[in-house]
Amino acid sequence: MSNVKIPKKTDRGWIVEIDADFAAELGVAKGSIALMNARDGKIETEILSPSPELEKSIDRLAEKYEDYFLEI
Repeated sequence: MSNVKIPKKTDRGWIVEIDADFAAELGVAKGSIALMNARDGKIETEILSPSPELEKSIDRLAEKYEDYFLEI
């Protein structure tokens, strides 16, 4: 079981990255995450898909500062 995903605590709950194969089985986008919250002794889960706008913004910034990132 070396591929067990460990939840990370955030201010919105706990998050787990969804494996690409599992995402395909669920019919959600690759790169989606599961946001989990405890309520009344149960775990509530919401699946959040990556934002195309955010991905474009990250790509733009990575390209703009490529020389800096390579330097560090």
